[in-house]
Amino acid sequence: MKKPIIGVMPLWDDEKNNIWMLPHYLDELREAGAIPVIFSLDMEESDIQQLYSLCDGLLFTGGHDSDPALYGQERKSTCGGLCLRRDALEAGLFRLGFAGRKPMLGICRGCQLFNILLGGTLYQDLPTEHPSDISHRMTAPYDRAVHTVSVAEGGMLQRITGCDEIGVNSFHHQGIWDLAPALRTEAVAPDGIVEAVSCPDHPFLLAVQWHPEYLQSHPSSKALFRAFVESCQ
Repeated sequence: MKKPIIGVMPLWDDEKNNIWMLPHYLDELREAGAIPVIFSLDMEESDIQQLYSLCDGLLFTGGHDSDPALYGQERKSTCGGLCLRRDALEAGLFRLGFAGRKPMLGICRGCQLFNILLGGTLYQDLPTEHPSDISHRMTAPYDRAVHTVSVAEGGMLQRITGCDEIGVNSFHHQGIWDLAPALRTEAVAPDGIVEAVSCPDHPFLLAVQWHPEYLQSHPSSKALFRAFVESCQ
């Protein structure tokens, strides 16, 4: 059986002016039985289409904040750094994958991006717009849980992990505010922040706000990547 090819969204380094990648994403995909391929920025539309056609699934990684214009807001001073080239690439690929019903997994920024591209909004800065005692901005090391999330009963995430509660790491300052109409809440933090979403009308569209690629010893993380790769077979 051929291994599925997973298209991975690139990370962008503002200081070095180049793309880069955390090996954890690639390691987890390879361990789950896939071949990861990293997209580059500034690709011509025809090249994006050709590479997309070779992919059996798409992984949307963490990184920069998304342009608030994508969800109809002006950028606030508390919003973080943007990468408009990455926004453009990922928005185009998400729309291709959504229309083509291709399996897609979102992580952190990816979770937020799925929500805004389907009509939802974000808190541009949780500390000022949704103050909480929950730590959403942990420091290294990242391979540990700093809070729990309650998993929705009977949902996609529960079926995949078998868990009612998951301990997660957390380093983000933005989060889902208005949930997109097409999405279903799959997990919630103790302070009410949506931590995972799915699309019931899509074969496999799931996104989490935490970083399972760092939680490599956690069974729920392994189950998540395994389910994603299996859906791409």
